[in-house]
Amino acid sequence: MRDLRISITMSLIVLISIGVMMIYSSSGIYALQELGDDKYFLKRHTLFLLLGTICMTLAMAVDYRDLRKYAKPCILISFFLLVAVLVPGIGRESNGARRWFWLGPFNFQPSEFAKIAMLIYASDFLARKQNKIKNFKEGFLPLMLILGPLCLLIVKQPDLGSSVSIAVIVLIMMFVAGARLRHLGFLILSALPVVYFLIARVPYRMARIMAFLDPWEDSLGIGFQLSQSQIALGSGRLLGVGLGKSVQKLFYLPAAHTDFILSIIGEELGFLGAFAVIALFIFFVWQAARIAKRTTDPFGYFLSTGIVAMIGLQAVVNIGVSIGALPTKGLPLPFISYGGSALVFNMIAVGLLLNVSRTNDQ
Repeated sequence: MRDLRISITMSLIVLISIGVMMIYSSSGIYALQELGDDKYFLKRHTLFLLLGTICMTLAMAVDYRDLRKYAKPCILISFFLLVAVLVPGIGRESNGARRWFWLGPFNFQPSEFAKIAMLIYASDFLARKQNKIKNFKEGFLPLMLILGPLCLLIVKQPDLGSSVSIAVIVLIMMFVAGARLRHLGFLILSALPVVYFLIARVPYRMARIMAFLDPWEDSLGIGFQLSQSQIALGSGRLLGVGLGKSVQKLFYLPAAHTDFILSIIGEELGFLGAFAVIALFIFFVWQAARIAKRTTDPFGYFLSTGIVAMIGLQAVVNIGVSIGALPTKGLPLPFISYGGSALVFNMIAVGLLLNVSRTNDQ
């Protein structure tokens, strides 16, 4: 699988390089105006990249199979962190959400650690319960009793999108493992009223749904972000307005260097530039899926499947939000958007994926 590792590494390098270039392009003017340093976000992103590279190297260096011994401790640590971040004075609050720990120059988001911890725990569980996965009491329910409270703690932050994404990733892993469709269907149908309640009873979530349905009905209000995103993508046409020449990044499009960075790519580099980024993600996921398919170790198979689902889902959701195909959700574009914890843990996930490939080659 050496050829697959080379392909994934090269596509990762290209995606990261595009991210560095576009983060500076999309945030430079905003950073200069608001923070007095046009390279503020670029410098911080470089630090995150350095930390992510170190962590990815460490993830590649160990034998991934040894992680099975730490599956339960990791999930317990994630529960502890998710509880601690909700405590006033410990967790950092921003815009009404309490999702981060402040660690010197860095913000640490425990839900990102919980995502990796849940992947490892679910992979170990599914590897141990392969013959019982169709049994509701022994193969399905125990994993749900871990997943449910984990997701509820993340919702409490509040962060419904991350909670749903973790649940979807685990359900994909269970489907691949051979869980009964009626069990999965029952869980999904049971969760729908809860999700509806969480959306309908929270004004800003309902506003996002209304903006998604028709952003142009209130393009200066709740639909402002989506309408500005569509303007950016439309302005780029085929070849774009030119690198660094975006108009929408001039305080029109909020979160231009994070959640909506693809819109700036589309504006500056055009349809061809945005399509090239999407094609890179398709290639990355395809090559990663080939690693999962060739992995004979059950734990490695489920772990690599979960990593493919995690990165692929994040990319699909971010791209879908940018083009207006999905409601607004603060999931960054993997390896490209500015964002500390997400970038570091995504790089750790890639390190584990390459580790699975290398170990199964031996």
